[in-house]
Amino acid sequence: MPDYVYAIIGISLIFICTTLGSLLVFLLKKDKEYKKLNRIFVGFAAGIMLSASFFGLIKPAIESEVTYMPTWAIVGISIVAGSLFLWGIDKLVPHFHINENKDEGLPSRGLSKESKMFLAVTIHNIPEGLAVGIAFGVALSQVGSYALLLSALFLAVGTGIQNIPEGAAVALPIKTETGGSSFKAFLFGMFSGIVEPIAAVIGLFLAMQIQAIMPWALAFAAGCMIYVVGEEMIPEMKGEGHDHLGVWSFIIGFVVMMALDCIQF
Repeated sequence: MPDYVYAIIGISLIFICTTLGSLLVFLLKKDKEYKKLNRIFVGFAAGIMLSASFFGLIKPAIESEVTYMPTWAIVGISIVAGSLFLWGIDKLVPHFHINENKDEGLPSRGLSKESKMFLAVTIHNIPEGLAVGIAFGVALSQVGSYALLLSALFLAVGTGIQNIPEGAAVALPIKTETGGSSFKAFLFGMFSGIVEPIAAVIGLFLAMQIQAIMPWALAFAAGCMIYVVGEEMIPEMKGEGHDHLGVWSFIIGFVVMMALDCIQF
């Protein structure tokens, strides 16, 4: 199978999985069911993303052959830059945080609550798509590097796995909080993931054309993902009282992604 087919499969998978997660809106009827499953979903997704940030992005960036400055400095600067990039988007794009019940970003009276909830997840899908695209771009630029290609594919699989709960995390609250129809909530959930393959294609072409930015790009994408985990997902996965469902899901997600990235063929 040609190398580019792996990239097509991986980039398509991340959107398909978001759509699958959004379908859960037709199966769950009670608010209590959603809140419990949401903690599990978000915890698992956070574990996947944190693990992918290190094993799929930071580790290969540190191992890059760079002569003009220490790789740890490149990685550190890029992680901070990626985090600042997401922080800036948070401050500029109007969106709604369900758990805190408040708006963030520039004031906008023209957007509905559903649209702001949709944007809250959509803007955080950008780094995930970039990460997958950059990984495939690096792999495709190294002709004959089957190991890099498999690593990129497993990163896409891991991102896809966490996109299933992420799709549900968009669709279910929209139905619960706004009283909208299941089909409308499903569409919001599905299209919240459309930015990922777009960002993936951009990341792929950048990584293929400009090899010098490879460690910078990998660590930048990792910084974006780490920001999302710390700012959004860890607070959201914490249940009331001593509920540890989200914490255990986080640990399982981390181990699953680590195992996927460490499989040797």
